[in-house]
Amino acid sequence: MPEAARAPETLYEEMGLVEVVSTDSEGKATMEFEARMSQCHSGGVVQGGFVTVWIDAAMAHACMAKNGPGVVPMTLEFKVSYFGPARPGKVIAEAWVVKHGKRTSFYEGHLKAPDGTVLAKATSTVLLMDLGRVQAASEAARKSDGA
Repeated sequence: MPEAARAPETLYEEMGLVEVVSTDSEGKATMEFEARMSQCHSGGVVQGGFVTVWIDAAMAHACMAKNGPGVVPMTLEFKVSYFGPARPGKVIAEAWVVKHGKRTSFYEGHLKAPDGTVLAKATSTVLLMDLGRVQAASEAARKSDGA
C-alpha cells in the first residue's frame, strides 16, 4: 500500500510501543519500545526525535502515575543528551520524578539498550494541568478552527 494511502496509526503504534512495563505512585515509569528501520536515518541509526519522544512518554507516564488521571503533564522545557546510537530492536525508556511541586515538577529519564547501556539521558520541567481545562481548551480551539 502506498504510504499516503495507509490508514493512520495511533500515536503509540507510530512510536513502536511494546508495553508499559511499570508505573508507580512514587513517580516512576518504565516503557518498552520496538525501534524500527522506518524510524532510522543513514546507517540504521534511529532518528533523535524518536529517542526524545520515548523518554518523554516515560516521563509523562511517571508524572500521571504520581498525580493521578485528572492531571496532564505539559512540557515546559526538555533537554536530551545522546550518548550512543539507538538501533532497530528493543529499547527501554525509564523515568522518575526528581522534584514534585504543586504546579511544576521536574523529571529525569533515560533510554537504554537491552544490555543496559544508556543511549540517552533527559531532563524535563512540566506544568501540571487540570485535565478538564486542557480538554476544554482543545474543544474551544477545534470550534474556532471550524473542525
